Amino acid sequence: MTSTSPGFEYLDLLAREAALVEFERPLVAARTAGATGTQLDELEQTKLLALKVRTLLERRRRREEELSALYDTAGDLAGLRDVDAVLRAIVHRVRTLLNVDVSYMTLNDPERGDTYMRVTDGSVAASFQKLRLPPGAGLGGLVALTGAPYATANYPTDSRFEHTTDIDQGVGDEGLVAILGVPMRLGSAVIGVLFAANRAERPFGREEVALLLSLAAHAAVALDTARLLSETQTALAELSTANAVIQAHSESVERAAAAHDRMTAVVLRGGGVDDVAADLVDVLHGALLVIDAQGRTLATALTPDCDVELPEPAGSTVGEAVAASRGEGRSVRRGDLIIAAVVAGADNLGALVFRPDRPLADVDQRILERAAQVTALLLLFRRTVAEAEAQVRGDLLDDLISRPVRDPDAVRTRATRLGLDVDAPYVVVAAGDETGDGLGQRAVSWARTFAATKRGLAMSRDGRVALLLPGEDPAGTARLIAKELSRTLGRPVTAGGAGPARGAGGVAPAYREADQCLSALITLGRAGSGADSAELGYVGLLLGDRRDVGGFVHGALGPVIDYDARRGTALIRTLEVYFDAGGGLAKAAESLHVHVNTVTQRLDRVTQLLGDDWQHPRRVLDLQLALRLHRLRGPLDADHT
Repeated sequence: MTSTSPGFEYLDLLAREAALVEFERPLVAARTAGATGTQLDELEQTKLLALKVRTLLERRRRREEELSALYDTAGDLAGLRDVDAVLRAIVHRVRTLLNVDVSYMTLNDPERGDTYMRVTDGSVAASFQKLRLPPGAGLGGLVALTGAPYATANYPTDSRFEHTTDIDQGVGDEGLVAILGVPMRLGSAVIGVLFAANRAERPFGREEVALLLSLAAHAAVALDTARLLSETQTALAELSTANAVIQAHSESVERAAAAHDRMTAVVLRGGGVDDVAADLVDVLHGALLVIDAQGRTLATALTPDCDVELPEPAGSTVGEAVAASRGEGRSVRRGDLIIAAVVAGADNLGALVFRPDRPLADVDQRILERAAQVTALLLLFRRTVAEAEAQVRGDLLDDLISRPVRDPDAVRTRATRLGLDVDAPYVVVAAGDETGDGLGQRAVSWARTFAATKRGLAMSRDGRVALLLPGEDPAGTARLIAKELSRTLGRPVTAGGAGPARGAGGVAPAYREADQCLSALITLGRAGSGADSAELGYVGLLLGDRRDVGGFVHGALGPVIDYDARRGTALIRTLEVYFDAGGGLAKAAESLHVHVNTVTQRLDRVTQLLGDDWQHPRRVLDLQLALRLHRLRGPLDADHT
């Protein structure tokens, strides 16, 4: 291709990211130069192809911008200091990414029972910025009421929404026509609505709705995190009050002041549970164990030259004391131990188990209780950030399962940022129960934590839990997940596995196979177990995407086939006749033209090769199907000998 050819001109336009109008210039120039009709047609086709390439590049660039914005928002949440700044950034990103005229956010006001405008971007009308919406009114009221996204290409003429004079006037003053609103959720509650609006009619695509939902989820996390920070400040204020009351009297007063200062510093500098534990034993002197709700150790601390040993995390004494502390709302004594439950509302987060090396006054126990409160706030904050990260990880897995992989490099880069190598072998597991009601948030939280520790992904899908994990043993992984989830939820959980597979494009088919395997296990009455399709015998053969007939035949009859091949015997033929004779030895011997004892000896050899249970009903069907397939396939089975 020469530098003067039309194709080169369009490549140059693509490289320069030229405007659409410039793509007409080579065609105009060709017409002016007197090009023939055939030449003009070829040039027109070249132009159309170049425009398709330009559209594809623009779509990918926009997707990269959206992902970058979501990651930037997640980073804002991780370093949250000013909730208003984060919300303004989110609303501005809505306006930029969706290319709309106005974006805004409304929040519910529990005291007044209505909804108010919290943040706007691109708005010019004061009446619009001060709007308050009664419950159920307008598009936003419908979104808040139903918890579902709604969009309208022409709001003033749309009769689906309850129009009010104030809302219509505010929308009219702003000049808005097309509006999209999505719910901001905290758990099952809708706390507000995030909007994208245009001053001219326009449709909103599915991808735009999904992007706005992701940004709304981030905004909800930001508000919840701000609430937690407010609770932290309240707890710190209570610590300050307690310190001021005790400061006038005893050595306990000094210890309380020191504890207050240190734990305040831990929170303000972004420290963790380990820092709280270390500061606490330095003030109170002794051995401290911090455990979670399952009794697992989160942190330990021991005063130097301390004469006492660390408490044991397990034991009926500790478990009973934690329950008592939670019920009484204060620390309790059990022998030489003092236990303070770590709680946040109705959530049991764990406990502080302290063994002092000297007697503690009641005031010192209050220090321990304050430390438990600070620990609860730190754990809640850490969990909120982890849930935001888990949402991002779940979005990747949802995309891999739900959408074709059109850009493997982009998916690979996105996965690498989350610590996942999609080019390495992985297995996919689908977990659920036989009730059909869904596993619930507790199971999803467990799956996200489990997947994160394995450098994998997890998400909730159609009431079930999907996991993508590095490894090459789908059956063993499915059994492990079924066992652990059943123990966590206290009821049978079933898991189906698929794989191993490689590459982003293999996730969707592997999930379908794992999901079908899960359904088959439940249908077969194997609730609470785990397996892959290869372990389901002929059922797995029907379910599996690979349809490995030879593998199925060899798995069922391999030792007998190999024995016949080596010894020149007729065990396979004997099995066929034996089954055709309904298990009758005499009838089988007559068909084979041998003595009954010969048939018996051959079947004894089959027992040695296949095991004592080969005539059990659960294996007979697999064996008969394998014999039929072996006969149909003929020499092809030699590949498995």
